[in-house]
Amino acid sequence: MMRPDDGEQMMLPLFPDADTERLPEREELCPGAVLLRGFALTREAGILDALHVITAEAPFRHMITPGGFCMSVAMTNCGSYGWVSDLTGYRYDAIDPESGKPWPSMPAVFLKLAHEAAASAGFENYVPDACLVNRYEPGARLSLHQDRNERDFSSPIVSVSLGIPAAFLWSGLRRKDRPVRIPLMHGDVMVWGGPARLRYHGVLPVKESSHSFAGRHRINLTFRRAASSRQG
Repeated sequence: MMRPDDGEQMMLPLFPDADTERLPEREELCPGAVLLRGFALTREAGILDALHVITAEAPFRHMITPGGFCMSVAMTNCGSYGWVSDLTGYRYDAIDPESGKPWPSMPAVFLKLAHEAAASAGFENYVPDACLVNRYEPGARLSLHQDRNERDFSSPIVSVSLGIPAAFLWSGLRRKDRPVRIPLMHGDVMVWGGPARLRYHGVLPVKESSHSFAGRHRINLTFRRAASSRQG
């Protein structure tokens, strides 16, 4: 999942301030991919409470890649399945390898947010069974990759940004395609599926900042359908 970056990328304006034009609330990035600005803001109190419960049961940890490298992003999971990386490979597992217990259940506020965001992007009846909770501190990054550990790709990915801002890399269906940078702020939600489901994406190294939601951290909730899809 963590791979070297491909050098300089094509750049879109980052992190607007009061002097820049306000970004649109809904942005069609390509067929199957939609950016919903501020979509999670009205739910932030419930999300924060749920995060405290999840991380008390399954604390953040830095997983090891199959190549033996420590991921710069700290992770945990909730739902029926959790995404796991170690020397044996990438996979979903119903059991937290650190505790030997099932992952914390998916909070109702998470399920509702993921379902409504997916519907707003045109993906009805979305029921995720896994949520990866990523914690970025300044300097942490996620190199270009595809989300392809799921059993099928008929369900979308729903990605929620919280806390300090990040520059999201959005690329094509080939690793050599040139990505663009998309500024993601607290409360923004990205949804991609259908023809966009296997597009490469990543996060540039997070810059030093602070936010009332999570201090100097960026929190990312990534909802997946790890098992066979229930969608029609």
